[in-house]
Amino acid sequence: MHEGGALPCTRLTARQALAAVTDTYRELPEPPGGFAPAASGPPKAPPGTSPESPSTAPPDSPEAGLSGAAGPDGPLGWRGYDEARARARTRTGEDESVVAALAVIGGAEAVVLSFEFRYLGGSLGERTGDRLEAAYTEARERGLPVVSLIATGGSRMQEGMRALAQLQRVARQSALNRAAGLPQIAVLRDPTTGGGWATLGAAADVILALPGAQIGFAGSRVRPPDADPHAYSAEGQLASGQLDAVVPADRLRGTLQRWLRLLCPPGGSAGRDVEPVPPPNALGAPGLPESGWQAVLRAREARRPHAEAYLEAYFDDREEISGDRCGGVDPGIRCGFGRRDGRTIAFAAQCGTATRPAGFRTAARLVRLADRLGIPVLTLVDTPGAANDAAAERAGAGAAIADCFAALATARVPVTSLLIGEGGSGGALALAAPGRLWATPDSYFSVIAPELAAAILKRDERQIHDTADQLHIRPQDLLELDVIRGIVPPT
Repeated sequence: MHEGGALPCTRLTARQALAAVTDTYRELPEPPGGFAPAASGPPKAPPGTSPESPSTAPPDSPEAGLSGAAGPDGPLGWRGYDEARARARTRTGEDESVVAALAVIGGAEAVVLSFEFRYLGGSLGERTGDRLEAAYTEARERGLPVVSLIATGGSRMQEGMRALAQLQRVARQSALNRAAGLPQIAVLRDPTTGGGWATLGAAADVILALPGAQIGFAGSRVRPPDADPHAYSAEGQLASGQLDAVVPADRLRGTLQRWLRLLCPPGGSAGRDVEPVPPPNALGAPGLPESGWQAVLRAREARRPHAEAYLEAYFDDREEISGDRCGGVDPGIRCGFGRRDGRTIAFAAQCGTATRPAGFRTAARLVRLADRLGIPVLTLVDTPGAANDAAAERAGAGAAIADCFAALATARVPVTSLLIGEGGSGGALALAAPGRLWATPDSYFSVIAPELAAAILKRDERQIHDTADQLHIRPQDLLELDVIRGIVPPT
């Protein structure tokens, strides 16, 4: 058993990275399969290990792989491959590019995979695939999350297609754990490229990265010469919606602890038989509006409480996800997981701006993740409507809204929604739970903005006030129409 404690950085060894984020860890036993590493004597004891840490010494004779035993220099007979692996063992004390361990992080158990980049560039070969498959299986058998500390250049070229095929093995194991409702968290170190990024990294539920880490499917030596380096950085990937957060090295351990506490609550409080969460109390003006237009003005008041105020008042602590994984980020929507009275709750909150396609996709991603993990959902509805500019149309506004509708409609966990401001047409309805919508006194919900309804139906902007009344958009109107279940009281 190893005691953790060091601060992480992008260039730590596999075991240093393990020690940096764990309280304790115990290496998993070597799985059978693959072919034997180059014989060069027993591996050196890695720094910081103790006699309690299981040995990962390779067998003395070749083992059966996916297609039988391999001869010298691996499955392709790549000249010098045995010597390269022997040098890597001498240099690193490891006999493969990944260390798999059963660990404790902030009191929560997890299976942790840590890559050793100094071992042939952290590349994925057949023996790497054996270890990864065994680790995912161990996680399923124990009902534990998988945390991957990735630093890899991709598939091992000296093993050819046998190496590339390991990506299919990893993808299948990740899918099996996903189907079992077990969270997967990836930490992208420097570098994370190729198949390691496209499987262990990009397929994770929560993706964190260290500042300045090189991240991308294309490694530095195979990119176009004029490629923008920012696009292949942690910061660039965050800006394009591919990551949830870039976390400074000295905050990584605490961030992982919070995520595991949220996604793997003590005592297994997450599950299929979950109770719906109560809607937040109203934070704004308590009285009900006298007219439809007054309801609109109150909801559009810049000083009224918005999503941040509601999230701050409702949750004891929270972590957020970011991005739609399709190249977009919408700063006008907040999604994540929080704790309230010891219970984990997922949230998706509109912030009062026109919601963009990336926002709807991020909310749908949040709802589906919460549904898979058995965590109830809270949505806060507040938007004048979906963004309708040309850029939004090119980004697939209609498909994104449809996807959000589908995610809420098919969620098996209960979703609670609170209208906290403007309820602008389908852009707002997409985040409103069917049959479980409440409203604050300073809100309204309308099939269309009163100004637009007056322009379309009456062609007279002077009739906006009358039109607002005719649309029956006040909270009390919505209750009478059976659109909402109730008007929440003030705090």
